[in-house]
Amino acid sequence: MHSKRKPSRTAAQSPTRRRRRREPDGDTGLRTGSAAPSELSARPLEASIGFEVRRLRKSIDLTVAELGAAAGISAGMLSKIENGSISPSLGTLDALAKALNVPINRLFAETDERRDCSFVKAGAGVRIERRGTKAGHRYDLLGHSLGGRVGVEPYLITLAEDAVPYTHFRHAGVEFIYMLSGKVRYQHGDRSYLMEPGDALFFDAAARHGPEDLVEVPMRYLSIIIYPREA
Repeated sequence: MHSKRKPSRTAAQSPTRRRRRREPDGDTGLRTGSAAPSELSARPLEASIGFEVRRLRKSIDLTVAELGAAAGISAGMLSKIENGSISPSLGTLDALAKALNVPINRLFAETDERRDCSFVKAGAGVRIERRGTKAGHRYDLLGHSLGGRVGVEPYLITLAEDAVPYTHFRHAGVEFIYMLSGKVRYQHGDRSYLMEPGDALFFDAAARHGPEDLVEVPMRYLSIIIYPREA
């Protein structure tokens, strides 16, 4: 007896073994590895108008209630406009523009074309007086956020040979420290960390913190403070 031979599969019948690269399901964010939510390049019209109204209001230091009163609308309606949750009429936008002392077309500005940017040349940081200044700590502000709900202050901090420890800093937000040169034992709350060049520390700034032991001076480190702005 002859065994039956199974017919060979044609190329069309053979299952493909080549793996296809899976494409991402849409644009899920900025391709930088950051977990920060992406911001759509094209804002909905209501959100864009609300963003601009809020930015202009804060630029002249008005509260929601004050601008609402000047424009003849309630504070509640103005809050909804700034949040982009309602579509304001042209009459309301005209009243807001007059109260803000800007032409009405300013409220339709493309906010994506005007983003905060601060450029500081080497050695040109603004010298800032802070609580540690009297202890010989020098603060050079390397930039600043121009607006928005979050404040960011990047400092280059230099501790000279005559500097002394200071561990009584406390403020809102979080802080990131990156050691550039020298050595310091840095205290945060009830713990301390020996920091050398290349070391980083990220912490809740509401706890008491600061340089506890200046192991090797002079020293320099970057300090970036991030905090919520008051509405």
